[in-house]
Amino acid sequence: MLKFEDFFKVEYPEITKVKFNMNAGDVNCPAWDYLIQGEENIDWINMNAHKKKQANNNLNKAKYLLAFAQYYPYGSEYYIFGGMYEVKKIEPEVFDGVGYELKLMPDFADYRKRLIIKLSHPIGRDIYNKPYNSVQKDFDPEIFELAPATKLGVFPGYNSVLLSNKELQSIYNMQAPDWKQALEKVKGVYCITDTATGKLYIGSASGGSAGIWQRWSSYADKNNLTGGNKTFEELKKTYGSQYIEDNFTYAILEIFDVKTKSEYIIHREEYWKRVFKSVQYGMNNVGNSR
Repeated sequence: MLKFEDFFKVEYPEITKVKFNMNAGDVNCPAWDYLIQGEENIDWINMNAHKKKQANNNLNKAKYLLAFAQYYPYGSEYYIFGGMYEVKKIEPEVFDGVGYELKLMPDFADYRKRLIIKLSHPIGRDIYNKPYNSVQKDFDPEIFELAPATKLGVFPGYNSVLLSNKELQSIYNMQAPDWKQALEKVKGVYCITDTATGKLYIGSASGGSAGIWQRWSSYADKNNLTGGNKTFEELKKTYGSQYIEDNFTYAILEIFDVKTKSEYIIHREEYWKRVFKSVQYGMNNVGNSR
């Protein structure tokens, strides 16, 4: 296994700290739940920037921080990388509150919310940090897994699916088992949003034997991305594939057993089109049934 210090090679180890976050002192506020919302999410940042009075667990003279969140779906000794930050102490000093300004750095950007490390033993504190140079000796961490960009621990549930096109591509290319198994089991009605314009497209996975996974695979294919949709093909022709990759998101509105008749699912698709008026104002152009 690749060791922590062999992977995270930093330029200034003597002024770099590594922080292991479990929760914010409240078991109902897990660090991973904050991080999953973004590396610059205010709750995640504040958790890492908190400063206690007369505490050895502060960032002290550190100028850089490698931040991790406990990856509780796997167990107490697993942590997922949340980013490298530049550290600036707030003056005048703030205690028992946010005492540092953290600026997200580009270092190791491809591994944020993807790289999982495993410690030799669990950490007893909710938030714990160590000087970079002592982490390998004290916890013997190893690189455990590089997950797909959207591996949110486990499949988050049909009501919580919200994927960018790049995330969908990653899931498709990796054939991520938890996602594939969940999406293959159901047919459904879904919504695609063009975040550049706010326009919606309501579609359905009503045929085939592999449910939503089968339909969404055509949107995830980098050589296609349109799924045969005429409106999407026009956007691709006008603005290029990058437009779809940068702006499209995918969510599930309603799911059905795979044995459900396609006529009923299409009926529900039409209902959602009326709800969102996606024919009049969105991307469901008349005659574009795909």
